[in-house]
Amino acid sequence: MREIFKRLEEDVLIKTEVDIDAIDSKKSNSWLFSVFIKFDGFDESVEGFEEFLETKESLIIALEHDNRAKFVGYRVNDGWSELYFYAKTSKHLDVIVSKILTNSNYVYESNVVRDARWDFYETQLYPTELEFCHIQSAKTISLLLEEDDDLEASRVVEHYAVFDTATQKERFVDAVKDKGFEYKDDISSEDYEHGVALTKEHAVTQKEVDKIVEELFCELKNEHGFYEGWSTVLVKDA
Repeated sequence: MREIFKRLEEDVLIKTEVDIDAIDSKKSNSWLFSVFIKFDGFDESVEGFEEFLETKESLIIALEHDNRAKFVGYRVNDGWSELYFYAKTSKHLDVIVSKILTNSNYVYESNVVRDARWDFYETQLYPTELEFCHIQSAKTISLLLEEDDDLEASRVVEHYAVFDTATQKERFVDAVKDKGFEYKDDISSEDYEHGVALTKEHAVTQKEVDKIVEELFCELKNEHGFYEGWSTVLVKDA
């Protein structure tokens, strides 16, 4: 399954697409193969974006053919689109890329290094716990947009968190009261008996939600808790 998120590194915003299930291929693929294409795929409205997507997917299909390599992720960084694969062998991969890109208008380069532990995938591509929270937020916001919701409109939003102990939960609730969150109810999950639903009134733009989630996340980590997402109603139903 591919997930998309953005990561800030040294004041540079990097768009990342990652196959979060790719780790299942770790045992049989120990070579990291990268293809860098001079194309800024950050903005989907940029000229030539659809053509680039076709080229990108053609590369993935060609390199994955006969299980030569496994596509694990893609980044847009400083005007370059970076594709990453793990392969069983380092041989002939650049030949496949050359057949697709040599006659194109793209400037490109490729490289292969041994990475049997998949360090690059785990540190540079795989989402952190907080980034997973942002990914889930983006999906919820996408559902609201499908209903033509006004994301700028403030409404009551419920946020959920779970803990190992009741004491951790209680300390967390006390800590976020000063940040405008109100206790609504106790909750539980399959793995955690102690949880809480909090409410706060705010807009649900990506920027605002990310800020709120990061605020909660910081307090949660102080109490070794886990963020379980958020929910709300459409403005017209509020």
